[in-house]
Amino acid sequence: MPYLPGSGVFMSTPHFILYNRSYCHLCEDMLQALLALQAPDENAPGWFTVELIDVDADPELVARYDELVPVLAGVRDGQPAVQLCHYFLDVDAVRGFLGGIA
Repeated sequence: MPYLPGSGVFMSTPHFILYNRSYCHLCEDMLQALLALQAPDENAPGWFTVELIDVDADPELVARYDELVPVLAGVRDGQPAVQLCHYFLDVDAVRGFLGGIA
């Protein structure tokens, strides 16, 4: 669990789930834009993990996200995933999610 320097607070590692599919240029664009926000040091605020899930591998996910792909969700502290954006990265939503981690 990363430590927030100077705060005496440990924070959970932010985790994103990118629901995507093969041969999807919007999916690749969203992933690259998300990774561009990644802090260079895992101990710096903003460090996070990204999980890629292919919606076409699960009929339930196809039913839920088919026309919305790519979909980005954020997870923290064992809570259910929160959908942050679809089609294009919403930088403000991602930063807001990251800001609520501490």
